[in-house]
Amino acid sequence: MSRIITIGRQFGSGGRELGRRLAQELKIEYYDREILGRIAEDTALAEEYIQNVLERQPHNLLPITVGRSFAYVENYAFQQAQSVYQSQTRILRELAEKTDCVIIGRCADYILRELKPLRIFVYADDESRVRRCMEHRREDEAAVTEKQMLRRIRSMDKERTRYYDFYTGLKWGDKNNYDLCVNTSGKVIKELVPAIAKLFD
Repeated sequence: MSRIITIGRQFGSGGRELGRRLAQELKIEYYDREILGRIAEDTALAEEYIQNVLERQPHNLLPITVGRSFAYVENYAFQQAQSVYQSQTRILRELAEKTDCVIIGRCADYILRELKPLRIFVYADDESRVRRCMEHRREDEAAVTEKQMLRRIRSMDKERTRYYDFYTGLKWGDKNNYDLCVNTSGKVIKELVPAIAKLFD
């Protein structure tokens, strides 16, 4: 089995932690936010801007306005988004061809499909996701309520869905697009990792 592993995940499901621990268990490379730095170097765009682009679908008016002079701003934004996606595609392929690795998000399951990665999708119920997010709040988020956190979770999932569906033509989170779906509801992430790692024995 390929030791290239891609992990898609619902916001707050613990997918990032699962991926990091799995990479440690298998002693292979782990790529997540480091990819943003590589894309920034490649495109000369700020990492914060790139993160924003990678979480959102290109402008909703694009099909109507492309090719029209009054759509310059929308066209420019779309071109920037395309530039980021193309850079991301190139970088992900370079990383995966160079070494065994775990890659978090960024449509890696689709981009690397020719390399036959193990495609994992991590999900959980709302209660578990809210609890995880509340436990890992930053200092400036101390006043965020559980209700507000749930809204944020749903908003993030919506943005990821739009981005993934737009660039892949597939449905984000659809079990038919993954080799393994992991439900982390009420689970301790580190206790799940050894069982998944055994797939590579």
